[in-house]
Formats: sequence, C-alpha cells, structure tokens
Amino acid sequence: MHLSHQKEAAPANRKIIHVDMDAFYASVEQRDDPSLRGKPVAVGGSSRRGVVAAASYEARKFGVRSAMPSITARRQCPELVFVPPRFEVYRDISHQIRAIFRDYADEVEPLSLDEAYLDVSADKAGLGSATAAAKLIRARIRAETGLTASAGVSYNKFIAKLASDQNKPDGLTVIPPGRGAAFVQTLSIRRFHGIGPVTAAKMEGLGVFSGADLAAKDMAWLAENFGNSAEWLHNLARGIDHRRVRSNRPLKSLGGERTFFNDLVTDTEIREALAHVCTVVWDRAAKKGARGRTVTLKLRYADFRTITRAKSVPAPILDGTSLLAAGEAILAPLLPTEQGIRLLGVTLSKFEGEEDEEDGAAAAPADLLSLI
Repeated sequence: MHLSHQKEAAPANRKIIHVDMDAFYASVEQRDDPSLRGKPVAVGGSSRRGVVAAASYEARKFGVRSAMPSITARRQCPELVFVPPRFEVYRDISHQIRAIFRDYADEVEPLSLDEAYLDVSADKAGLGSATAAAKLIRARIRAETGLTASAGVSYNKFIAKLASDQNKPDGLTVIPPGRGAAFVQTLSIRRFHGIGPVTAAKMEGLGVFSGADLAAKDMAWLAENFGNSAEWLHNLARGIDHRRVRSNRPLKSLGGERTFFNDLVTDTEIREALAHVCTVVWDRAAKKGARGRTVTLKLRYADFRTITRAKSVPAPILDGTSLLAAGEAILAPLLPTEQGIRLLGVTLSKFEGEEDEEDGAAAAPADLLSLI
C-alpha cells in the first residue's frame, strides 16, 4: 500500500472528479479501424512472449485483461484480434483530453495517459456544480475524440476513483459527502485503490471482505495487523481521504516486485519470475506513456540479504521485450544462485528528459507495485 498518509485537513467543500477513459488503447484502435468494432481486441504483441497492454470490453468478457501473456489471452479467446500498440497516437489523444480538463480545473493530476483527477472546487467554468462539469467534460471528450469516458464525482480522491469505476463503461457516478462512508462500506476491499492483492488476501484471511468489515475493526486491531497503515485503513473505511489533487508531479520511477511463498532455486524459476514482473512493469509504463532508460533489478535471498543492480541503455525502452532483455542481462551474472530467492523486483527509471545515471546506481522505487 503506497498512498500517502497526509495529515492536512480537507476543505469541507472540496469537489473532485476522477475521469477514466473506457478501454482507452483498444477503443482508439476500434475508432480508427471500423472493422474492429464489436470484436474482441487486444492491444499488444501476438507472439509467444507477447503481452496484452489493453483489452476491449468484448475481449474482457472472455477474461482477457492487461498484463496477461498473449498466449494465455489467445487460449481464452480464440477469436481475439491482436493490434500492435501506437503509443504516439495514444499520447496525442491524451494531450487533447487534458486540454479539455484545463477548461474546467486548474489543478489536474494525471495518473496515466487515460485517467486523471480534477479539483473543480473553484468552479472555474462557472457551471454551478461538479456534476455539471463532469457531464460536460464527458460530452466534450465524446464529441472531440469519438471516445467515451467514465467519471466519478465526490468530495475526495479515494471515493471519486471508486465512483468512476462503478458504472463503466460510459458511466457517471456521484457520491455526495453524506453518502461517502455508506458507499465505501458496500464495496469489496479488493475494490479499494491502494490495497493490493497481498494485503487483500491477508485481510480476507482475517475475515475482512468488505468496507463494512474493515470499518468494524478498531484502531488497536488495525495497528496489530497492519502496523503503520492502521490510521489510513481506518480512514478509508469511513470515506476519509485528505490528499490534494496535485498538478505537475514528475514521474521518477515505476516498478513491481514479487514475494514468493517458496524460495526460487533454479535458473528457470528465477527467469520465469523475472518475465512475470517485467510484464507488469511494462504494462504500467505503457499506460503512463513512460519511456525509461535505466532498469534496476532487486533480489532478496533466503537469508534476507538484498542486492540491487542497475543498467542504463542508450535509447529509451520501447516495449516489454526490450525491458525483459535488459533485466535478463542484469540477472545473468548473478546465476546460478547458491541460495533461494524470496523476492524479485524490477524498476524502470531515467525517463525521457532526465540526465544520465551511472550504471549500477539503484533507482528508488518511488512508484512501486507489490505483487504475489
């Protein structure tokens, strides 16, 4: 869990919109190629080592999802149509959408190419309500790009993001302050943004399956089981989130790591784990339109000794295969291992426009996704 636990008090009249494009990459491809409309579409590589970057709603009905190996996606949906990604096109459309956002809010915080928070508390467009702003934003996106977006409107970021996912695709959900806690408590804790699969599984093992279950636990119980995250979890279960919408937050790094129930011993097991983590990291990088040049590998051994090794490449990494190749180049000298590997992580950093970094310098995992 990596949402910041800010102590600042939120203004009572804060109005936040979370806008999330519907199946963005796949929808762009279906827009630009009418023959793809109504068909299950996956954006990504169709080779044996390819990865799904995005899936249309038609494909999702078959269980196809982003970060899934292409061979698995094809097995689940034999009629799946693979389309190579066009990140420059997605980036241009994203800039077009963000220009629309700026007509309604000065504070806009993009999370990736296809979603952003907007603070419309100041009512920049003079529309009288955040709901009116969200309706007009969605209408303009449809009119100007031919794409649909879902939006959530609420008094904080956490609930606005949950709300935008409530009626997808092409939906609008409004959660006013008086309904925030009740709304959160109806949801599965697996819907909570910031609670990853490891923490969710731990909660379920402790009998916490919903927001209501979480709200029933006192601070002492939360502190005993979740340490420093206790106050944050206590607040989320009650619909409390004081984080501001912050513009112009530069991305320094993004990554993923996986902790294993059983230590990995063989070279094959370790390489397969590396491939899995690289798949997830590249999925996140693709969604953000981020192209980095430094790859950092993190290994934690059975005795808890942890090492990091990094390597920079001359040109930005453009696809998941190149990211995996860089990771394998770092891993190769570390094999075979004398003891098992209990954790493996990969971080991508040094994005376009940043200065060079010496090979071997560990990138700080500022935007880390934990996996199991």
